[in-house]
Order: sequence, then structure tokens, then C-alpha cells
Amino acid sequence: MKGIFRVFLLVLIALMNVNPLFAQWVQTNGPYGGSINCLAVSDSNLYAGTQGSGVFLSTNNGGSWSPVNSGLTNGYVSAFCVSGNNIYAGTNGGGVFLSTNSGTSWTQTDSGLAKNYVYALASSGANMFAGTYSGVFLSTNNGESWVPVNSGLTDTVVWSLAISGTNIFAGTWGGGVFLSTNNGANWNPVNSGLKNLYVQALAFAGTNLFAATEDSVFYSTDNGANWNIVLEFGSFCIAASGENLYAGAQSTIIRSTDEGARWSYPNFGFANGNNVVSLAVKGLSLFAGTDGDGIFLSTDDGTSWTAVDSGLINTDIFALLPDGQNLIAGTNGSGIFLSTDDGANWSPVNSGLPNNFADALALNGTNLYAGIESAGVFLSTNNGTSWVSTYSEIEDTTLDTYVHALASNGTNVYAGTSSGVLFSTNNGASWVASGLRSNYVFALAADDSDVFAGTMKGMFRSTDSGVNWTSDSAGFNGYSHGFGSLIISGSNIFAGTWTKGVFLSSDNGVSWKPVNTGLTSGPISAFAIRGANLFAATDNGIFLSTDNGTNWNAVSLGLANVYVNSLVVRDTELYAGTSGSGVWRRPLSEMIDAVKELSKNIPSHFSLSQNYPNPFNPSTVISYQLPVNSQVTLKVYDVLGREVTTLVNGRLTTGTHSVTFDAAALPSGVYFCRIQAGTYTATKKLLLLK
Repeated sequence: MKGIFRVFLLVLIALMNVNPLFAQWVQTNGPYGGSINCLAVSDSNLYAGTQGSGVFLSTNNGGSWSPVNSGLTNGYVSAFCVSGNNIYAGTNGGGVFLSTNSGTSWTQTDSGLAKNYVYALASSGANMFAGTYSGVFLSTNNGESWVPVNSGLTDTVVWSLAISGTNIFAGTWGGGVFLSTNNGANWNPVNSGLKNLYVQALAFAGTNLFAATEDSVFYSTDNGANWNIVLEFGSFCIAASGENLYAGAQSTIIRSTDEGARWSYPNFGFANGNNVVSLAVKGLSLFAGTDGDGIFLSTDDGTSWTAVDSGLINTDIFALLPDGQNLIAGTNGSGIFLSTDDGANWSPVNSGLPNNFADALALNGTNLYAGIESAGVFLSTNNGTSWVSTYSEIEDTTLDTYVHALASNGTNVYAGTSSGVLFSTNNGASWVASGLRSNYVFALAADDSDVFAGTMKGMFRSTDSGVNWTSDSAGFNGYSHGFGSLIISGSNIFAGTWTKGVFLSSDNGVSWKPVNTGLTSGPISAFAIRGANLFAATDNGIFLSTDNGTNWNAVSLGLANVYVNSLVVRDTELYAGTSGSGVWRRPLSEMIDAVKELSKNIPSHFSLSQNYPNPFNPSTVISYQLPVNSQVTLKVYDVLGREVTTLVNGRLTTGTHSVTFDAAALPSGVYFCRIQAGTYTATKKLLLLK
């Protein structure tokens, strides 16, 4: 008993002394919604496959959702199949995963499937079929192993599968529909009358087979031998429930109550412009998954719909903004959300918005501005409770309504659009085109009377509040396109590019220089700053510089989704908006202290240390130091200059490194170790004595 107590005490002491530098990012509870690739029903459970956040489970008919991803190493879930107690999830690039416990845990089952892009799954008895980028695969042992079954399948991008008895149908991306009557051993095209060969979905309603294509829905009453158009409207998915047939389409769901003979548009709940890409029927409930606005539920055959997204955190966050004690998030398809409690809860604030694609946000006093896709700039004076268009009085029809970036300064508001910069001198009451036209503007920053615009044609500056512009590209080394972010900090201006990292100007944009040491990824999608600490968001996590960009260090520990679109500092926390996983947060002090601690151990120069021990038998340790990230080769030669072995060949990070040289197979004698790191080279003599 004393021994158990002692172990407990030691564990408790260890936990009390955990180094705070190893704290991690944590996910906030939203915003919710996002892209739902697939839906599945198993008994009382409802499953949603998302675009980046894995699988979510609802046990209360969509009332609330919880992530069920243990063991699921690929979060892009594109297909489900339920077979008895087994639930299969097909992923984009990760193959197939199996759960036998309602999604509590998952096991990868892709032997022979080679982590393929899986677009469709279907089962027939003991046989499981997977439609992939490389054709159809068959498993006869619950997914433990797979074999390709593609004989006669002339188009191998299989987008959909449907099974009826011994007939297996495969819808392809360009080759139409193929039929196999022998478990996939052979396939034959069945496309007579099928005028569009890009088949996005297949489904049976009774004995009739329906095929959804890019521009029409077709049906066949003779197992695909002949096809006829029943709906001249493109569809992404099809589901049948009794006599009702539903087709998910662009911004709508279409219903037929007579097996496709006549169609109606009954739904009134899809006003947000999102495509319906997945459907599932559960008793009297019909669920619709969209490509950006989460999941909707109808209990009256599709006549009316209600959003059922609570806990479904799968949103793309394009913009983040602090507003006093509030945090505001602009999403790609789910609209704008507000949190008043540090992300613990989020509420949609979309009243008055024409669609739910919020690409940019800006704050000027009590005025909150939102750039809404293809609709211009909207204004809210009550923390997003209601919105009004600021474009309604524009007479110049050449002014672009596709807003990528916003910035404000005093009473001036600037909008970066697909055709240049627009500006307003009266808080958005009216807009005029600036001198920067015919240019895609993706980043804006304003300070006093100076405005900077990052565009597809380089960097531009205005010194008269946006009226006139001049090119400011000196120092970009020929790079003139793809600026994704800008931020001004005192006399410094930082520009984030799509392919060349970060540039710094300390002379008001007259000249620029790259500042990328330690920055191993791009593009740079956003900046955030607090004092001397600069944070950069990339497609591989978040980086921090404490010395004006001279050096960068990754600060992404615990960030499960490293595709970061937006950053903002509020109080003592840094918030990050991701692609597919909502908003995450982490205390500033943890990251800043961690980088400071790391900087204490950064070598001041390159060096190659003498091996230890020396002489040695049969192994020795070789250490070396790198003051910056470097491409390193470390090789051993004999006295005649012949290469014996390569110990290191790759790009390594700043710091002290070591490698063991095992000479058990070599004779006694003198050897030489040579390092090359960038332009630095050095050699040490090694003595092997056996």
C-alpha cells in the first residue's frame, strides 16, 4: 500500500511541476457548421463525415454532435458504409477506416488500397466495394485487405456506387455508368441515353436506378441498359424514402413524390447559397449536409428545414476580429459568429446578410464591416446583431462586389476587391474607385494617410488615403504577385506572400527585404502582433518571431489542424482560425516564453566538434551546431579519400545535433568526418582502434 501511495505521490509531484512551456493549443467550441461530405445512419446513431475534422456522431437525431475520431488519421471523410455492426469511412488520401464500436475508435483497413482517395463505399453480403481515384477495389474480409477489380472499367475515377442484388453499378467521372454482375470481375458500360457521363451519385428508388450528373438527373428501369432524363437540373446526391425521392443540388433540394416523374422545390431553409452534397434518411427525418453551412433537418418531407449543428465544429475561418470583450469570426459558408466568452460559446449573427461567405472583417469605432462574397461590404453598428449593405447606393456598376480584404483608418474604409481598391470617406455610406484598378487585391493595411495593398501584381502604396497609388516592389527580388497578408507595427511593415515567405520594410515601403530564417512553410495567410512579438499563420501551423522577423520558431504544439487562415490577439490569448476545425486559442505567454527559452540555446555560429570518444571502438558520437536552419551533409572518408558512409543528408533545424558513427564493419585506422552546411565546411580526424 505504501508503494502505491509513493507512486501516486511521485506522479502528483511530476504533474505539479510540468513545464508550462509545453502547454498546447486548445480548440474553442465553434464556430459550428462547415462542409459535410457524407451522412450515414446506423440504428439510432447518425454520422457526419466532414472536410477536415473527421467524423461526428449524433445520438439525438442531430440535436447535438460529438467528434469520434480516435485512430482516424485522415480528417477528410468522403464516404460511409454501414454493414451490420461495422461502420466504414472512406477518406481522401487515407484509404478506408473501420469502426466496430459506433465510432468510438477506428482502425485503418487499407492493405492493398494504398491509402487511396476513396469517393464511394458499398457492401453486398460479405463483399465490400470501394470506389476510388484508381478504380474499384473489393474486400471479402471486412476491409482487412483489398484487391482491384477493374477489368473493362475504362474510366477509373469512380465517384459513386450502387448495388441491387447481383448487379453492381459504378458511376465514373467522365466515363458514365458501368455494370458488373460478377462482383467486379468484369465491367461493361451502360450509357445508352446518358447524355452526361460525369456521374456524381447513384441511387435506387424501388427498382428504378437514378443517376445524378453535372446538369441533369437520369433514370433507368432496365438496370442501366437505357436512360432517360427526369430532371434537367444538376445534382450532387440522391436519396429515397418510401415513395419520395430527393436530389441535393445547388442551393436547394428538389423532391419527387412519384419516383421521379414530377419534381418540386419544397424547401425554404436553404437561402445561404450552399450546395447540398449529402443526404440521409432516418425514420421520418431527412438530413441534408451542405458544402459550407453544416447540416439541416426536415421532418415534413423537405418542406421546411432547421439547422442542427450544435457541436459540429468543422468551419473554415477566413477572418477573426476582437471587438472589446467580444470575438468575431467570419466563415466560409456558415456566416459570421460572435463569442462573448473567449470562444466557450458562439452564436451566428447573420441577420441581413445575403449569403454566408464572410471573407474579411474590419472594425472602426463602433462600426463593424464585413466583406461578403459577391455582395460587397456590409455594416453593423450593434456587434453583428443586424447588417445593412453599404453598396446599395453605388451607381458605378464597374465597382467590384467581391471583397477579399478590408482596412479602416479614421472615417476612411478601404476594400480590396477582384478589380482593385475601393474607398469610402464616410464610414461606408458611399464608395468610389481608387487609382488602383484592374488588380486582384488580397491584403490591405492602413496607417495615418498611408495605405498599402498587396496584389497579384505586386505591392502598392498610397500616401493620400487611397486616391492615388504607386508601385512599392523594390527589394522583392522579382517577386511581384501573391501577397496574402499585411501588418503595420510602428515603423515596420510586414508583407506575407504566397510563395516567398515574409518581407519587411522599415522605410515606409520604399524598400523591402526577406525575413524568413526558420520559417519553413508558406503561404503566409495572416499576421498578428503584440508588442515585439509577431505571429505568422501558414498552411503548416503558426510561427513566432520576437526580433522583427529575423528569426522564426514554430509554436503549433497541439494544433491538430495546421491549415491556419486567420490570427488575432485578444487580451492575453492568440486565436487562430483554421481550415475545417473552427477557432483555436493559446496563451501568448506560453509561446513567447518557450521561444525565449529556445533562443538561449541557439548556437551563435556553425561548428563541428571532435568526436567522442576518440580513439573509439567500434562507435563514436559526432556533434555539430547550426545557428540557422540548414541543408546538411555529414560524410566519413578513409585516408585515400574514398567515401565510407553518409551519416546525415537533409535539411535540419537550428540547434545542436549529434549522430552516432558505427564502425564495427571497418578495419582499424584513420578516418575523416566532413560536414557541409550551407557554405560552411569543416573536417575532423577520427581514430578507430580495435
